[in-house]
Amino acid sequence: MNDKSVGISGFSFFTPHYHVRLEDWCQWTDNPWGKVRKVVGRGFRMPGPDEDVYTMAATAVLRLIDNYELNPADVGMLAFGTESSTDNAVGPVIIKGMVNDALAARGDALLPRDCEVPEYKQACLAGVYALKGALRYLRADGTGRQAIVVCGDIASYQRGSSGEQTQGAGAVAMLVEETPKLLSVDLSAGGSSSAYRGTDFRKPVKRYLSADFALGTAQVHDYPLFNGRYSTSCYIDATRQAFLSMCGRLGVDACDYLEQSAAIFMHRPYRRMSANALGIIYMLAMADNDKYCGQIRRLCESGEVPLAELVGEATALVDLAGLVSAGDLVADGHPCANKLLRAFRDTPEHAAVVGGKTTMGQDAMMEVGNIYSAALPAWIAAGLEQAQLDNVDLAGKAVLAIGYGSGDAADSLPLRVVPGWENAARRIGFASALAQPVDLTQEQYETLHDGVAGWSVNSPERCKQFVIESTGEVSPTVKDRLCDVGLDYYAFKTT
Repeated sequence: MNDKSVGISGFSFFTPHYHVRLEDWCQWTDNPWGKVRKVVGRGFRMPGPDEDVYTMAATAVLRLIDNYELNPADVGMLAFGTESSTDNAVGPVIIKGMVNDALAARGDALLPRDCEVPEYKQACLAGVYALKGALRYLRADGTGRQAIVVCGDIASYQRGSSGEQTQGAGAVAMLVEETPKLLSVDLSAGGSSSAYRGTDFRKPVKRYLSADFALGTAQVHDYPLFNGRYSTSCYIDATRQAFLSMCGRLGVDACDYLEQSAAIFMHRPYRRMSANALGIIYMLAMADNDKYCGQIRRLCESGEVPLAELVGEATALVDLAGLVSAGDLVADGHPCANKLLRAFRDTPEHAAVVGGKTTMGQDAMMEVGNIYSAALPAWIAAGLEQAQLDNVDLAGKAVLAIGYGSGDAADSLPLRVVPGWENAARRIGFASALAQPVDLTQEQYETLHDGVAGWSVNSPERCKQFVIESTGEVSPTVKDRLCDVGLDYYAFKTT
């Protein structure tokens, strides 16, 4: 093992052009725009019929190579984090093949034959697990080489469900190497949490056998099974436990770490969820810290919550799956904290941490929607790009990143911004990736979403991105041709 620092030296982002304005969606579905904007965001993207998670990921990887002028021959690992893969045998080797075809067409060096290609799956935490795998690779047998981590997903929910407004699609690629140019990552101090949650957000294959699953649509959909309030409780509990695990490994006070961090990024299913979770994490940390006994006592008095019960929530481990098994279908592991959250939002402590340390990149993320495994790295990329444009002094400062994967696992990573980070941040191109959205009409949205015939839209010519060119149809029963039924063939559009 070497003792060099490892971390992230670059980001690139891709999201499809097709865009749903949530203000329009609220009119179509008779939902309150003011509430949706405040809780969720302003819009989300959808892949076209010739796009999938592999086309998005490959486009993000090629952009990373180009934006940072990389020599692909130096890359020893291409790791992929996703829950949207459509092939149950292979993963990032598909991306590698697509990228190498594009590189070969222009006469450039290729990703090498000895490049490892692992895929990671743990719901939305898959990207963090892929990043940790790449960092471990560089600290062990990958010394002196580079790694590319790409996270990509398509979040699709059934029309009329409570998750419909939280859809999204996109991919983020990260350059990971020794002596990083953006963020160093202290893996030895990272915190983790995992617990089986049963009926939390799931995608069992057997759901496709249900007669009413994706009823009325004409394509295979990856709609998840989810239980909103229970899933929210799982998110809060898991991210909090991972953060406390990290603080324990660092030997630091939880409140101090939150207050001293220059920025805080969390997995972001929608705008309000991460803010609520961070508020509860901070409030319970204050309840477990004598320094804040006065503030917490006044907060409990104003919210008519017994102080002892809030302190109990700050120190207890919650068995959410056990509560659900016992019949509590809306199990809440932190009822006192949830009750006090509204009052806590009016405190200076909340304004300083939750309000003050999550602003970088926040506006750009209002247009992104939920992109599952790519949501956390996308927010970090957007935040660093904005900080560079705003001349924010981040060199040497601590940044907190908390990832989450339903079902249930979370990781908390202590990051530090390296001196000279601005040069790498200038190349991210997050804002340019959001440029030229094609706003869909209700009919176009519903047709694209459901996969029925009749899709048509006037869009700008898509170039410098991968698309699905055709899909194989040769059955295994055909003896004189190679079977390729259901196999997608890809092409890179240069013009």
